[in-house]
Amino acid sequence: MRQHAELIHEINKAAPPYGGLAFWWLGQHSFIVKAGGRILYFDPYLSPDDARQVPPLLLPKEVRHADFVFGSHDHIDHVDPYAITGIATATSKTRFVVSRVAAQHLTQLGIADERVLTLDEGLTYEEEGLRISAIAAAHEFLDRDPVLGYPYLCFIVETGGVTIVHTGDTCRYEGMLLKLRRWSPDIFFVPINGRDAVRLSNDCIGNMTYQEAVDLAGELQPRLTVPSHYDMFAHNSADPKLFADYMDVKYPERRYWIGGYGERVDLPPLDAGDTTTR
Repeated sequence: MRQHAELIHEINKAAPPYGGLAFWWLGQHSFIVKAGGRILYFDPYLSPDDARQVPPLLLPKEVRHADFVFGSHDHIDHVDPYAITGIATATSKTRFVVSRVAAQHLTQLGIADERVLTLDEGLTYEEEGLRISAIAAAHEFLDRDPVLGYPYLCFIVETGGVTIVHTGDTCRYEGMLLKLRRWSPDIFFVPINGRDAVRLSNDCIGNMTYQEAVDLAGELQPRLTVPSHYDMFAHNSADPKLFADYMDVKYPERRYWIGGYGERVDLPPLDAGDTTTR
């Protein structure tokens, strides 16, 4: 398991070709993706916590290379104040992408407005070689602030000839698949920890079950699906083997990845042949 300086060095050295990408899983719903010459951090959860079953692989002060840090919604394991402030202090280059609701928290943390990109469903940010879009996510409920918009977002990033979809925390809701079909994802990061009455009664807000995640991936048909958000906390976990078994039976042509923390995974361009293992 690569971590700290060794992991940072590997990310910096990686040079995926156009139409390809590399990614690393940090546990929970935290991913690092390198594509189009950019380094993208999705929901980096780096806070030390005795409840964690997976220790942080990085310290925020080590993350001086991130071009963008995404926070899908304002929960500590997705918009982590320790990670956000530490990364912002470590480098002035990183910009932070959040909902207009979560942006209020970043302001309270002292992150300068010019470093924060705020999105909502239907809004897009573009610069040369990069497009970032968002659709609503339904974290147990499809909530919406009447002024600021959706507090939970799914991010779609197009760069370097690839399309990355990080759903954030979400249940599947009516119309979600239709919205996502505007894109042809190369990689699809999706939670599988599910939901139930016991967790909800303890303010543990739910996500897709592994069956719902399999069906959404099977219908959306990304090149690679990566299930996550099943490992970090004992009270909010799931077995990824159930996801794998169901996908193998129901959509045997669909590829997925289940692997280790800090492990480099390459998704090559389509014309190079897909050697990513299931």
